[in-house]
Amino acid sequence: MPGLINKKKISIVTGCYNEEGNLQEYYERVIKVMLGLHQYSYEIIIADNCSTDASREILRKIAQVDKNFKVIFNANNFGPIRSGYNAFLQGSGDAVILMSSDLQDPPELILKMIEKWQEGYQVVAATKASSHEHSLMMLLRHFYYWMLSRFSDTDHIIQHFTGFGLYDRKVMNALKFYKDPVPYFRGFISEIGFKRAEIKFIQPPRKHGRSKHDFFTLYDVAMTGFVNHSKLPLRLATFSGFCLAGISLLVAIVYFIYKLVRWDTFTMGLAPLVIGLFFFSAVQLIFIGIIGEYVGAILTQVKNHPLVIEDEKINFDEPPLEGSI
Repeated sequence: MPGLINKKKISIVTGCYNEEGNLQEYYERVIKVMLGLHQYSYEIIIADNCSTDASREILRKIAQVDKNFKVIFNANNFGPIRSGYNAFLQGSGDAVILMSSDLQDPPELILKMIEKWQEGYQVVAATKASSHEHSLMMLLRHFYYWMLSRFSDTDHIIQHFTGFGLYDRKVMNALKFYKDPVPYFRGFISEIGFKRAEIKFIQPPRKHGRSKHDFFTLYDVAMTGFVNHSKLPLRLATFSGFCLAGISLLVAIVYFIYKLVRWDTFTMGLAPLVIGLFFFSAVQLIFIGIIGEYVGAILTQVKNHPLVIEDEKINFDEPPLEGSI
């Protein structure tokens, strides 16, 4: 049938880890949107990051009914960044939509994204106007994005962007040039360029289960962003070293002069020495940690590990991409 051959294809890609309470509703809401778009064919790709609940059984049942529903079972938990990016690169559509399976990325926004894509935008980024998360967390996010955009080597960092969005095939082809085993996807999209539109949305609260993005995961993502897109922390360490050395010299001169003037009455005591010792030790540890982040990033690049190790793939006809096994 010629009409079917000429249809453009939309790929919807997501990751999953212990989302048994959300998967069925996620599929139903996505499929409702896609079945209403008669001019497009579709595929839905979910990468399961070695779930320990009933997620894998649910995914198998859906895949048996819908052959356009494709599943990647990872051999281990490789983290949301690596697992999600590996699945994302396997989207074969003319446009690929990346979203989460916990329903905090509303599937109904797919329609608006495709409308923007039809207008000629190659990147349609969904950014959070507000969220139901704790106000302190939102404040920290505001501060982080301000810092990253202010001091990043990459222009036009997208604010409050988690990766939820639509990406044209041109963008997908450009992403394949990046060989990063721990990719900072948000930074890639800002760095690559192309014509971009933003859609703001209010992030709904999670319905079922618990968020897998705890403080340490968010910290890891934040540091990955800084290390990949800014040399500011290293330069700050150098500048701080010079400034503190100068201050220390001035304090030493002041103490020396004051001691000469009031030799018999002025006693320096141990307090300044102890305070100074702890202060400079803390500064050294902070900047050793910053340098360690960059050394760790270099080590990760040198190892050149694959993004993930795949255990099983369902409804895929093509072999796995280079970089995954």
